Amino acid sequence: MKNIFNISILLTIFILCYSCEEEPLPEAGSIADATPPSAGFTYEVDPADYLKINFINSSISSTDFSWDFGNGASSVEKNPSVTYAEVGTYTVTLISSDKLNKSSSITQDITIEEPVVAFTPEVLEGGFEDNSLPDGSGDGRDSWRNEIGGVIQITSSPVHDGEQAAKLPSAGDRTGLQMVTVLPNTEYNLSFYYTMKADPGTLTVAILSSEVTDAADVAGVTIASLELSDNSDPNTYVKEVLTFNSGDNSEVGIYFNNIGSECRLDNFEFE
Repeated sequence: MKNIFNISILLTIFILCYSCEEEPLPEAGSIADATPPSAGFTYEVDPADYLKINFINSSISSTDFSWDFGNGASSVEKNPSVTYAEVGTYTVTLISSDKLNKSSSITQDITIEEPVVAFTPEVLEGGFEDNSLPDGSGDGRDSWRNEIGGVIQITSSPVHDGEQAAKLPSAGDRTGLQMVTVLPNTEYNLSFYYTMKADPGTLTVAILSSEVTDAADVAGVTIASLELSDNSDPNTYVKEVLTFNSGDNSEVGIYFNNIGSECRLDNFEFE
């Protein structure tokens, strides 16, 4: 009887000791119960490819991750990258979990857009300098030749910048016209410098919606224009800015002509 009693006591102690053993700790990265997983992520466009998105995992108390990128692709990486086939909006879901089988999820819509490329229209021979065309050629006025009036002259004094400027004799029989590529429906500022001799007269600088071959047609295609008459100092250039909207045009013309007073122009450029 005593032996049976002793065996019973030993068995009870064994059961109690076994039940008191500690549960194995979860793997590193998990915090038992006190802080359950909390899913979170941000993302950024890869600088080398706008279709590639780099995801930055900001989940808390998580060891395992399951991604659904909304395009049929998935990943279990912590910080994955995915390249989408085309622009659009995609629903991305991240499920983060720990070794205690606790989980959390977050869903975000991300939008893939083609970047807007900055475009500044280029005025060829805008400073009327020799050999300033992209191929290293040009006499400073090749880009301004047209059928409306005579070829503009070139002067070396006075100039605003560089060594040369355009010259329009007082007879008003010389005209400059250059067609320039622009973006439609875009606001532009065309800057330039000019001087006029003391004789009464005007200098017209205009933006045309199309190329013309007759001076009589200029008014009908003018988008914006300036009529200038500052003749206070023929040796000092005055800066002007012609502002216009390109409308539905992908190409516009820069046109200039004078009446009555000798004029000089320099440094046409888009700001």
